[in-house]
Amino acid sequence: MRIIPAIDIIDGQCVRLTQGDYQAKTVYHTNPLEVARSFEEIGIKYLHLVDLDGAKKGSIVNHKVLESICKNTNLTIDFGGGLQSDEDVKIAFESGASQITGGSIAVKKPELFWKWIQTYGSDKIILGADAKNEKIAISGWQDITSLDLIEFLDLHQKAGIKHVICTDISKDGLLQGPSTELYKKIRKTYPSLELIASGGVSTMTDVETLESLGLSGAIIGKAIYESKITLLDLQNYILVRDSLKK
Repeated sequence: MRIIPAIDIIDGQCVRLTQGDYQAKTVYHTNPLEVARSFEEIGIKYLHLVDLDGAKKGSIVNHKVLESICKNTNLTIDFGGGLQSDEDVKIAFESGASQITGGSIAVKKPELFWKWIQTYGSDKIILGADAKNEKIAISGWQDITSLDLIEFLDLHQKAGIKHVICTDISKDGLLQGPSTELYKKIRKTYPSLELIASGGVSTMTDVETLESLGLSGAIIGKAIYESKITLLDLQNYILVRDSLKK
């Protein structure tokens, strides 16, 4: 299972929100590149980079941060937040993103989202399935729709999506553990999906639990910044995992 630290960007700074509330913002670092390098130094290979300004605006904003991290690290980066047009996606890939994540666009303009899958390939496009009480949330989590999570996944799997980041908003930023029952449900319903958990991961036990469920990745944010999970913890996990592969 991939360990995927998250860097959320507002005004070019590394921040975290609580349950998607832009009024509940904490700035953890003014230099996202330094944060990204600290992850790479311990053996992390992946990064989840979210343009929160873009998510709120509805178009890409912080692509220069993406470009800087891509040029100065070897991290494999998935980038999301505000990608609402062909031009947004083009900018993201030209700035160095290995994958992009589309959430709101997959709700508002599914045909356009599906076109991206056809254009770039299913390994380049991740479906962002952000939900509260299993109802899809969009626009930086500011709007909760009536769209059922499972129906949403079904629609997009039929269109060719393979990779899904599923965030339970009710868990995000609270450090109370991930939505394991929800992930079990998704895995049982769609065993072929590459499912990445996001929200609530607060201990290494949480990480191990998600791995036992067969998830392909776990995104970790606030737990790192609040030192609930240390970089040493993650380094040891990676070393043990890599040694078992040999």
